[in-house]
Amino acid sequence: MSPIAAGGPALFIGTDTDYVALVRPELDPADPGVRQAAEQTGVTPEELAGPGDTWAVLFEHGGEGDGFELPGVRDAEPADFAERLRAELTAASGPFTVDGGAALRLDASPSGPDAYAFTAHVTPPDDTGTPQTVETGPLSAAALLTDLDAFLGSLA
Repeated sequence: MSPIAAGGPALFIGTDTDYVALVRPELDPADPGVRQAAEQTGVTPEELAGPGDTWAVLFEHGGEGDGFELPGVRDAEPADFAERLRAELTAASGPFTVDGGAALRLDASPSGPDAYAFTAHVTPPDDTGTPQTVETGPLSAAALLTDLDAFLGSLA
């Protein structure tokens, strides 16, 4: 099957191999990949694309990844998480924690000048998965602030 392009707000914290992400995928029913997948599964492209209003947490650590949906989460909650992370990055001079509720918590530790390493504690909302810990390497605070601003702008 061809890859399906997904848009929507996304905040990635980490590297290509070790990350945690808050995403709200939005599939385009007109996308050829969506149309092909819908045909293969016997539903309309609109049914497959869905409303595009469900948030999810994705994570990967050492080549192993997974994710889960966060039913009932509204845009205000990821926005609040991003705003608190932004405030901590701009004000912190040492370690800090940003609690995103039962599903996600970030612990940050300074890692060189203008950089932080993060430990993400990811817990699926149901009992189908076990809690995971994802550690990132040093990330530039300035680059992360730029990403946070873009993420918050996508929610406005």
